[in-house]
Amino acid sequence: MNIEILAIGDELLIGQTINTNASWLGQELSKIGARVTRSLVVADDKQRILEALDQCYPETNCVIITGGLGPTKDDITKHTLCEYIGTTLEIHQPTLTKIEAYFASRNRPMLESNIQQAALPVDCEILTNNYGTAAGMMFEKNGRYCVSLPGVPYEMKGIVMEELIPRLMQRFQLKAMYHYTALTQGIGESFLAEQICDWEDRIRERGFGLAYLPSPGLVKLRITSFEGKVDQSEIMEFFQELANRLPEAVFGYENDTLPDVIGSILKTKGKTIGTVESLTSGLLAQQITSVSGASDYFMGSLLTYSNDLKHRLCDVSVNAILSEGAVSEKVAIEMAENGAKKLGVDVCISTTGIAGPNGGSVDKPVGLVWIGLCISGKTVARKFQFGDNRERNIQMTVLCALNWLRYELAKG
Repeated sequence: MNIEILAIGDELLIGQTINTNASWLGQELSKIGARVTRSLVVADDKQRILEALDQCYPETNCVIITGGLGPTKDDITKHTLCEYIGTTLEIHQPTLTKIEAYFASRNRPMLESNIQQAALPVDCEILTNNYGTAAGMMFEKNGRYCVSLPGVPYEMKGIVMEELIPRLMQRFQLKAMYHYTALTQGIGESFLAEQICDWEDRIRERGFGLAYLPSPGLVKLRITSFEGKVDQSEIMEFFQELANRLPEAVFGYENDTLPDVIGSILKTKGKTIGTVESLTSGLLAQQITSVSGASDYFMGSLLTYSNDLKHRLCDVSVNAILSEGAVSEKVAIEMAENGAKKLGVDVCISTTGIAGPNGGSVDKPVGLVWIGLCISGKTVARKFQFGDNRERNIQMTVLCALNWLRYELAKG
């Protein structure tokens, strides 16, 4: 089954509102075996909407429209759809009763514009909105469907899950697909693909789909079964093989985050942790403590941005700073090792680097980072070289520090 999405609203085109509805619809519809083949955004303009419908409707099984169902004059979707389908509006009494109850329960007066929200196209299928006043609508024309939904995300989502998806599954006899996603860090998409080409070939030979989904610092690998959850155990076997092959890269699945995984390991092993930070300015500690219950294992952080505070708060030797420089293996090691003692923790991780865009040199360019880690009685440091974007360098430092920490904790 193919579906096209048509989002209506000037606010989407000028960037005032981000069209999160389309991405959410794509995710949910793919779960039931439907395929979104196109997504368009048009202005609150009758002619533009009609042109978009002419473009989409003949080429798909169903067009899903979001937006333009509110009570104001610029909400023109219903009138435009009536013209396109060839029908008229009339007050739908059950919807009007529901709207009246909605306003009465909130002790608010009901305006004429609110009453007009109960004016719905004759012969359309009503999709009940249990979260607001704008009902959804479903039309059938020439064996194809057109669905109109409110643009307010939580209202749209409620109607889709409760009203639309059950209808689509029944009418198109859809077979729900099953997706599962592994999360990797520290390995680029092309290099990852080269490392696992034989694994990927076997997945495709089995008839599964495989997608690489890169984002800054991360690559997700999603396997799709077109037969539903019956293949769940086989997919998990593929991912277990991947984790065994690339233990430094694979850190979790689905909605896992590095702070979640790290927190779980620390709790299980009964270990405590702290950070000593320079270029990350506390962001590493913030990430670790973003998890509920982090107080069970996170003891604190030393923010040592200046060389003076590296020495005074963390006992980094003046000689190390003068001879090696603040951004060096030796300083990163002393920050982590001494930080563990100062904070009284089992594990301590440190960051020092040149975030940029200024401050670099030939020997130590912008983007040079050293991360130190004191764990299991030993302290080591790793060198990273990022780019010249300050914000990205800081974010990548945090990501790499967290994943390295996760890997070493899992090993020990």
